[in-house]
Amino acid sequence: MGDREADLLLVERVQAGDQAAFGLLVAKYQRKLLRLVMRLVRDPAEAEDITQEAFIKAYRALPNFRGESAFYTWLYRIGVNTAKNWLLAQGRRMPTFSELEDGEEEGSELTGEQRHDEETPERLLLSKEIGETVHAAMEALPEELRTAITLREIEGLSYEEIAQVMDCPIGTVRSRIFRAREAIAARLRPLLDSAPNRRW
Repeated sequence: MGDREADLLLVERVQAGDQAAFGLLVAKYQRKLLRLVMRLVRDPAEAEDITQEAFIKAYRALPNFRGESAFYTWLYRIGVNTAKNWLLAQGRRMPTFSELEDGEEEGSELTGEQRHDEETPERLLLSKEIGETVHAAMEALPEELRTAITLREIEGLSYEEIAQVMDCPIGTVRSRIFRAREAIAARLRPLLDSAPNRRW
């Protein structure tokens, strides 16, 4: 049984009055949803409150959940909307893709020697310039493009799932991600074309 089917069984149990089943869904998705919300609001205390509020909203809306999308996609949508509403109430904006990436060094498992080879002063300077360029490119993107590319590149959602989270057609999602990537690539191209010994 896959994740989606297992979640659906838990949802059906909640809909039948089993509150403990919702506790299992919270336990399964709390860290993932908190991580997503943290990337959007960047305030640990607020992120926890928003995540809790998203789960409360999900619990209240669960009687109407029909399983047309995966539970976690539906939950992400509630989480994104709750975070977006909080940011609007605070008069703040959604963070950019490069800001979301800060501190995300998972998966970089170079040995000390490999890291030394990679981290020449020129490479470090180029990496810093690339980071600043991506940051500037993301700053210029509308919120919808930033959200779409964050869900795709950081959360790893499929185009179909992003369409459900953002409540728009899949063609719109593809267009937003394409436009975001094009905008970033256009800003990076001059930098990468002039990079010495580039190995991209």
